[in-house]
Amino acid sequence: MHYPQSVGFQDFLGNTQTVTHLREAVRAERFPHSLILAGPRGAGKYTLSLMLAKAVNCLNPTESDGLPDFCGVCSNCTRIADSANLEERVAEAVSARDDLRDTDKRETRILIQTHPDLLVVPPDPPQLLIKLGQVRQVIHVAYYRPPVESKRTFTIFTSSAFMKEAANSLLKVLEEPPEHTSLILLTENPQELLPTIRSRAVVHRLGALPASDLESLLALRRPELKPADRALAARLAEGAVGRALTIDLGVYLASRQDALVLLRTALREPDYSQLFHATESYRAGTDGQEKTINLLRALGSLIEDLLLVVAGTPQLIRNLDLAAEIERMAQGMTVDWIDGAARALVQVEQGMRRNLLRSLSLDAMAVSLDRN
Repeated sequence: MHYPQSVGFQDFLGNTQTVTHLREAVRAERFPHSLILAGPRGAGKYTLSLMLAKAVNCLNPTESDGLPDFCGVCSNCTRIADSANLEERVAEAVSARDDLRDTDKRETRILIQTHPDLLVVPPDPPQLLIKLGQVRQVIHVAYYRPPVESKRTFTIFTSSAFMKEAANSLLKVLEEPPEHTSLILLTENPQELLPTIRSRAVVHRLGALPASDLESLLALRRPELKPADRALAARLAEGAVGRALTIDLGVYLASRQDALVLLRTALREPDYSQLFHATESYRAGTDGQEKTINLLRALGSLIEDLLLVVAGTPQLIRNLDLAAEIERMAQGMTVDWIDGAARALVQVEQGMRRNLLRSLSLDAMAVSLDRN
């Protein structure tokens, strides 16, 4: 998928107050050493982080609305922008690691660095956790590698899913941060981070945009979508601009179809053959992992919609095109069952980190929810 290069803060939609506070910190040359950006997936946390790194280190800085901005074309801006397509950069790093000898592969951690003064730390596959080796590299960069071509070095952690040893090691650089470096931690839920980490960082939140605003944006940016598809995409995005603009409805609808098979099997169909046929394709490997993640997200959205119907607020459901079926499914359903389904979903997600067989995990989840 193509990601357009940002040419200034005017391209960042919504959350004006938060963005203004951070740009004021850039102007005052008092950008925080440790920053937590919290918000839903797709809210623009990573995009905003890269914009801030550009604004601090742009070789030809500009202004907009009386606040610092970046040119987008200097060598610092363009190389920082090369990290924008995070999925592609991670895939390249994983591929390079796979080509190493087994002894080297075990010691190599996934890090992204398209500019010498920008280090991006994604969750390390296959467990999708920030690991000790990654944090050790961050500490080395912070203390022993001052800025080479910039005013300030930036390290961006794209997830708050830390291994315990990694989180504890990070405290060192948070407690005694070098003057020339800033660490940005991105999270959907700040409570996932250790209290000692949260207490040592400035927290800024990116809130959700109204679905109506996202529909208007999609009409401009994705005119190929039909009105019904725009409405569905806007609801599924949960107020996140990036998710609305990049969501692949075809992939989502395919994942949702399998999610519906799981739910139908659990709710009313004693014949498991359709379930086993649907889940047998969720095997090992990177493709299987991505497919499983998409399935779990689709299943999560359906479970939340069922809760909204049971709670008496069907107008808030996200899967608008399935409103009638969701209401039928919700008949006679209890909040306890929905809570159990949500817990089972979390267990499958945790099992993925332990490399449990995905197809069996999905089958077991559906069987455990059987109401028949």
